[in-house]
Amino acid sequence: MDLRRLEPFALEHHGLVSRSAAAGLGISTSSWYRAIESHLLEPVSKNVVRLIGVPITREQRILAAVWSAGSDAFASHRSAAYLWGVDRPAGDPIDVMLSKRSREATVADVVIHRPRDLRDMRFVMRSKIPCARPARVLCDLGAVDDQGVYDALEQILATKVVTAKAVRAALKRHAKSGHDGITALRAALDRWQLHERVPPNVLEAKMMALLRTEGLPAATFHARVEGYEVDFLVDGTPVVIECDGYGAHGLDREQFEFDRVRNAELLAGGHPVVHVTWLQITKSPVATASRIRAVIARWAPAALAGTRST
Repeated sequence: MDLRRLEPFALEHHGLVSRSAAAGLGISTSSWYRAIESHLLEPVSKNVVRLIGVPITREQRILAAVWSAGSDAFASHRSAAYLWGVDRPAGDPIDVMLSKRSREATVADVVIHRPRDLRDMRFVMRSKIPCARPARVLCDLGAVDDQGVYDALEQILATKVVTAKAVRAALKRHAKSGHDGITALRAALDRWQLHERVPPNVLEAKMMALLRTEGLPAATFHARVEGYEVDFLVDGTPVVIECDGYGAHGLDREQFEFDRVRNAELLAGGHPVVHVTWLQITKSPVATASRIRAVIARWAPAALAGTRST
Protein backbone atom coordinates (compact mmCIF):
# COMPACT_ATOMS: atom_id res chain seq x y z
CA MET A 1 0.00 0.00 0.00
CA ASP A 2 1.24 3.48 -0.85
CA LEU A 3 1.34 5.28 2.51
CA ARG A 4 1.54 8.63 0.76
CA ARG A 5 -2.25 8.45 0.45
CA LEU A 6 -2.54 8.38 4.25
CA GLU A 7 0.29 10.65 5.34
CA PRO A 8 -1.40 14.07 4.81
CA PHE A 9 -4.40 12.98 6.88
CA ALA A 10 -2.25 11.38 9.57
CA LEU A 11 0.02 14.41 9.87
CA GLU A 12 -3.05 16.59 10.54
CA HIS A 13 -4.35 14.12 13.15
CA HIS A 14 -1.37 13.48 15.42
CA GLY A 15 -0.01 10.63 13.32
CA LEU A 16 -3.24 8.62 13.42
CA VAL A 17 -5.62 7.23 10.83
CA SER A 18 -8.99 5.65 11.52
CA ARG A 19 -10.41 2.82 9.45
CA SER A 20 -13.29 5.02 8.27
CA ALA A 21 -10.89 7.81 7.25
CA ALA A 22 -8.74 5.31 5.33
CA ALA A 23 -11.82 4.01 3.51
CA GLY A 24 -12.65 7.57 2.56
CA LEU A 25 -9.17 7.87 1.08
CA GLY A 26 -9.72 4.79 -1.04
CA ILE A 27 -7.90 2.24 1.12
CA SER A 28 -9.60 -1.15 0.97
CA THR A 29 -10.10 -3.38 3.98
CA SER A 30 -7.63 -5.92 2.64
CA SER A 31 -4.99 -3.25 2.03
CA TRP A 32 -5.54 -1.91 5.55
CA TYR A 33 -4.86 -5.28 7.17
CA ARG A 34 -1.96 -6.09 4.87
CA ALA A 35 -0.28 -2.81 5.88
CA ILE A 36 -0.69 -3.74 9.54
CA GLU A 37 0.65 -7.27 8.99
CA SER A 38 3.60 -5.80 7.08
CA HIS A 39 4.32 -3.40 9.96
CA LEU A 40 3.73 -0.37 7.75
CA LEU A 41 1.03 0.73 10.18
CA GLU A 42 0.95 0.19 13.95
CA PRO A 43 -2.44 -0.76 15.40
CA VAL A 44 -3.58 1.35 18.33
CA SER A 45 -7.03 -0.21 18.60
CA LYS A 46 -9.31 -2.25 16.37
CA ASN A 47 -10.07 0.66 14.05
CA VAL A 48 -7.19 3.10 14.66
CA VAL A 49 -3.57 2.92 13.52
CA ARG A 50 -0.48 5.05 13.95
CA LEU A 51 2.10 5.75 11.26
CA ILE A 52 5.37 4.04 12.07
CA GLY A 53 7.90 6.45 13.54
CA VAL A 54 5.61 9.27 14.59
CA PRO A 55 6.10 10.38 18.22
CA ILE A 56 3.55 9.35 20.82
CA THR A 57 1.99 12.48 22.34
CA ARG A 58 -0.72 13.16 24.86
CA GLU A 59 -2.94 14.58 22.12
CA GLN A 60 -2.40 11.45 20.06
CA ARG A 61 -3.44 9.21 22.96
CA ILE A 62 -6.59 11.27 23.55
CA LEU A 63 -7.59 11.27 19.89
CA ALA A 64 -6.98 7.53 19.60
CA ALA A 65 -9.22 6.95 22.62
CA VAL A 66 -11.99 9.15 21.19
CA TRP A 67 -11.92 7.45 17.80
CA SER A 68 -11.78 4.03 19.41
CA ALA A 69 -14.87 4.79 21.50
CA GLY A 70 -17.06 5.55 18.48
CA SER A 71 -18.40 8.35 16.32
CA ASP A 72 -20.41 10.00 19.12
CA ALA A 73 -17.47 10.11 21.55
CA PHE A 74 -15.43 13.16 22.58
CA ALA A 75 -12.72 14.10 25.08
CA SER A 76 -14.11 15.15 28.45
CA HIS A 77 -13.24 15.82 32.10
CA ARG A 78 -9.44 15.80 32.68
CA SER A 79 -8.55 15.23 29.02
CA ALA A 80 -10.77 18.06 27.80
CA ALA A 81 -9.41 20.39 30.48
CA TYR A 82 -5.91 19.66 29.19
CA LEU A 83 -6.99 20.39 25.61
CA TRP A 84 -8.39 23.75 26.75
CA GLY A 85 -4.97 24.70 28.12
CA VAL A 86 -5.30 23.67 31.76
CA ASP A 87 -2.12 22.40 33.43
CA ARG A 88 -2.93 18.80 34.23
CA PRO A 89 -0.73 16.01 35.67
CA ALA A 90 1.04 13.94 33.03
CA GLY A 91 -0.34 10.79 34.63
CA ASP A 92 -4.00 11.75 34.21
CA PRO A 93 -6.26 8.98 32.91
CA ILE A 94 -7.84 9.67 29.53
CA ASP A 95 -11.51 10.65 29.85
CA VAL A 96 -13.95 10.10 26.99
CA MET A 97 -17.66 10.86 27.05
CA LEU A 98 -20.38 9.19 24.99
CA SER A 99 -23.22 11.42 23.88
CA LYS A 100 -25.65 8.48 23.88
CA ARG A 101 -26.19 7.03 27.32
CA SER A 102 -27.87 3.97 25.80
CA ARG A 103 -24.59 2.94 24.15
CA GLU A 104 -21.58 1.33 25.81
CA ALA A 105 -17.94 1.31 24.81
CA THR A 106 -14.80 -0.27 26.22
CA VAL A 107 -11.35 1.09 25.44
CA ALA A 108 -8.27 -0.14 27.26
CA ASP A 109 -6.88 2.30 29.86
CA VAL A 110 -9.60 4.87 29.11
CA VAL A 111 -12.33 6.10 31.47
CA ILE A 112 -15.63 6.06 29.56
CA HIS A 113 -18.37 8.39 30.83
CA ARG A 114 -22.07 7.86 30.06
CA PRO A 115 -23.69 10.88 31.74
CA ARG A 116 -27.25 11.16 32.92
CA ASP A 117 -27.14 14.90 32.32
CA LEU A 118 -27.28 15.37 28.53
CA ARG A 119 -27.27 19.16 28.46
CA ASP A 120 -24.48 20.93 26.51
CA MET A 121 -23.29 17.77 24.81
CA ARG A 122 -22.32 19.37 21.50
CA PHE A 123 -18.57 19.06 21.17
CA VAL A 124 -16.08 21.28 19.36
CA MET A 125 -12.70 20.54 17.80
CA ARG A 126 -9.55 21.26 19.79
CA SER A 127 -6.28 20.36 18.09
CA LYS A 128 -8.32 18.24 15.63
CA ILE A 129 -9.83 16.31 18.57
CA PRO A 130 -13.58 16.23 19.36
CA CYS A 131 -13.75 17.90 22.77
CA ALA A 132 -16.34 18.98 25.33
CA ARG A 133 -17.04 22.71 25.48
CA PRO A 134 -15.28 24.60 28.29
CA ALA A 135 -18.34 25.32 30.43
CA ARG A 136 -19.33 21.64 30.33
CA VAL A 137 -15.74 20.66 31.20
CA LEU A 138 -15.83 22.83 34.31
CA CYS A 139 -19.15 21.29 35.35
CA ASP A 140 -17.78 17.75 34.90
CA LEU A 141 -14.24 18.03 36.23
CA GLY A 142 -15.22 18.05 39.91
CA ALA A 143 -16.64 14.55 39.55
CA VAL A 144 -13.13 13.15 39.00
CA ASP A 145 -10.89 15.84 40.55
CA ASP A 146 -12.65 18.28 42.86
CA GLN A 147 -9.32 19.80 43.97
CA GLY A 148 -8.42 20.74 40.40
CA VAL A 149 -11.55 22.71 39.55
CA TYR A 150 -10.41 26.10 40.86
CA ASP A 151 -7.15 26.10 38.89
CA ALA A 152 -9.02 24.92 35.80
CA LEU A 153 -11.56 27.72 36.22
CA GLU A 154 -8.83 30.36 36.51
CA GLN A 155 -6.87 29.06 33.55
CA ILE A 156 -9.86 28.63 31.23
CA LEU A 157 -11.19 32.09 32.06
CA ALA A 158 -7.71 33.52 31.45
CA THR A 159 -7.85 32.26 27.84
CA LYS A 160 -11.22 34.02 27.37
CA VAL A 161 -12.73 31.07 25.50
CA VAL A 162 -15.65 31.35 27.91
CA THR A 163 -16.81 34.09 30.28
CA ALA A 164 -17.58 33.87 33.96
CA LYS A 165 -21.17 34.76 33.10
CA ALA A 166 -21.41 31.73 30.80
CA VAL A 167 -19.91 29.45 33.46
CA ARG A 168 -22.43 30.69 36.04
CA ALA A 169 -25.25 30.03 33.56
CA ALA A 170 -23.94 26.51 32.94
CA LEU A 171 -23.71 25.93 36.70
CA LYS A 172 -27.37 26.90 37.03
CA ARG A 173 -28.45 24.64 34.16
CA HIS A 174 -26.59 21.57 35.31
CA ALA A 175 -27.35 21.94 39.02
CA LYS A 176 -30.95 21.00 38.31
CA SER A 177 -29.89 17.53 37.20
CA GLY A 178 -27.91 16.58 40.29
CA HIS A 179 -24.83 16.77 38.08
CA ASP A 180 -21.66 15.31 39.61
CA GLY A 181 -19.03 18.01 39.98
CA ILE A 182 -21.40 20.93 40.48
CA THR A 183 -20.57 21.35 44.16
CA ALA A 184 -16.86 21.73 43.37
CA LEU A 185 -17.55 24.25 40.58
CA ARG A 186 -19.85 26.31 42.79
CA ALA A 187 -17.16 26.50 45.48
CA ALA A 188 -14.53 27.42 42.86
CA LEU A 189 -16.70 30.23 41.47
CA ASP A 190 -17.33 31.62 44.97
CA ARG A 191 -13.59 31.59 45.69
CA TRP A 192 -12.77 33.13 42.30
CA GLN A 193 -15.23 35.99 42.86
CA LEU A 194 -13.47 36.90 46.09
CA HIS A 195 -10.13 36.99 44.28
CA GLU A 196 -11.58 39.12 41.49
CA ARG A 197 -12.34 41.93 43.88
CA VAL A 198 -8.70 42.79 44.45
CA PRO A 199 -8.45 45.84 46.75
CA PRO A 200 -6.59 48.75 45.09
CA ASN A 201 -3.85 48.80 47.72
CA VAL A 202 -3.22 45.08 47.19
CA LEU A 203 -3.06 45.52 43.41
CA GLU A 204 -0.65 48.45 43.76
CA ALA A 205 1.62 46.60 46.16
CA LYS A 206 1.69 43.44 44.05
CA MET A 207 2.50 45.28 40.82
CA MET A 208 5.20 47.39 42.46
CA ALA A 209 6.76 44.25 43.92
CA LEU A 210 6.71 42.56 40.51
CA LEU A 211 8.38 45.54 38.81
CA ARG A 212 11.00 45.79 41.55
CA THR A 213 11.73 42.05 41.67
CA GLU A 214 12.05 41.80 37.90
CA GLY A 215 14.30 44.85 37.63
CA LEU A 216 11.84 47.12 35.81
CA PRO A 217 11.21 50.85 36.35
CA ALA A 218 8.68 51.77 39.02
CA ALA A 219 5.20 52.92 38.02
CA THR A 220 2.68 55.51 39.16
CA PHE A 221 -0.61 54.04 40.34
CA HIS A 222 -3.85 55.63 39.07
CA ALA A 223 -1.99 58.16 36.91
CA ARG A 224 -3.90 60.58 34.64
CA VAL A 225 -3.01 60.04 30.98
CA GLU A 226 -4.72 61.75 28.03
CA GLY A 227 -7.61 62.63 30.32
CA TYR A 228 -8.08 59.06 31.57
CA GLU A 229 -7.21 57.44 34.88
CA VAL A 230 -5.08 54.36 34.15
CA ASP A 231 -4.00 51.60 36.50
CA PHE A 232 -0.26 52.22 36.10
CA LEU A 233 2.01 54.53 34.09
CA VAL A 234 5.58 53.24 33.99
CA ASP A 235 7.80 56.06 35.28
CA GLY A 236 9.89 57.79 32.62
CA THR A 237 8.00 56.07 29.79
CA PRO A 238 4.72 56.46 27.90
CA VAL A 239 3.82 52.82 28.70
CA VAL A 240 0.49 52.16 30.46
CA ILE A 241 -0.28 48.93 32.33
CA GLU A 242 -3.91 47.93 32.83
CA CYS A 243 -4.88 45.11 35.16
CA ASP A 244 -8.02 43.47 33.75
CA GLY A 245 -10.45 41.58 35.93
CA TYR A 246 -12.59 38.94 34.26
CA GLY A 247 -15.72 40.02 36.07
CA ALA A 248 -15.41 43.69 35.11
CA HIS A 249 -14.16 43.24 31.54
CA GLY A 250 -15.81 41.51 28.62
CA LEU A 251 -19.21 41.02 30.28
CA ASP A 252 -20.56 44.58 30.31
CA ARG A 253 -21.16 45.89 26.78
CA GLU A 254 -20.77 49.57 27.63
CA GLN A 255 -17.55 48.94 29.55
CA PHE A 256 -16.24 46.85 26.66
CA GLU A 257 -16.89 49.67 24.16
CA PHE A 258 -15.43 52.32 26.50
CA ASP A 259 -12.24 50.34 27.00
CA ARG A 260 -11.70 50.04 23.24
CA VAL A 261 -12.17 53.79 22.69
CA ARG A 262 -9.85 54.61 25.59
CA ASN A 263 -7.16 52.22 24.32
CA ALA A 264 -7.32 53.77 20.86
CA GLU A 265 -7.05 57.31 22.24
CA LEU A 266 -4.17 56.38 24.54
CA LEU A 267 -2.29 54.82 21.63
CA ALA A 268 -3.01 57.83 19.42
CA GLY A 269 -1.47 59.95 22.18
CA GLY A 270 1.68 57.82 22.11
CA HIS A 271 0.81 55.58 25.08
CA PRO A 272 0.86 51.84 24.36
CA VAL A 273 -1.24 49.79 26.77
CA VAL A 274 -0.07 46.47 28.22
CA HIS A 275 -3.02 44.43 29.50
CA VAL A 276 -2.35 41.96 32.31
CA THR A 277 -4.59 39.99 34.64
CA TRP A 278 -4.37 39.32 38.36
CA LEU A 279 -3.77 35.66 37.55
CA GLN A 280 -0.80 36.58 35.33
CA ILE A 281 0.65 38.91 37.97
CA THR A 282 0.43 36.30 40.70
CA LYS A 283 0.99 33.03 38.81
CA SER A 284 3.27 34.08 35.92
CA PRO A 285 5.24 37.10 37.15
CA VAL A 286 8.35 36.41 35.06
CA ALA A 287 6.42 36.04 31.81
CA THR A 288 4.32 39.09 32.65
CA ALA A 289 7.43 41.16 33.36
CA SER A 290 8.95 40.01 30.05
CA ARG A 291 5.92 41.33 28.16
CA ILE A 292 6.15 44.67 29.95
CA ARG A 293 9.91 44.85 29.37
CA ALA A 294 9.47 44.21 25.64
CA VAL A 295 7.02 47.09 25.29
CA ILE A 296 9.26 49.45 27.29
CA ALA A 297 12.22 48.42 25.12
CA ARG A 298 10.24 49.35 22.02
CA TRP A 299 8.84 52.67 23.25
CA ALA A 300 11.33 53.92 25.85
CA PRO A 301 14.56 51.91 25.75
CA ALA A 302 16.43 54.53 27.77
CA ALA A 303 14.22 53.71 30.77
CA LEU A 304 15.77 50.24 30.86
CA ALA A 305 19.35 51.51 31.07
CA GLY A 306 20.96 50.04 34.16
CA THR A 307 18.15 47.59 34.79
CA ARG A 308 18.72 43.86 34.60
CA SER A 309 17.11 41.78 31.88
CA THR A 310 15.75 38.25 32.10
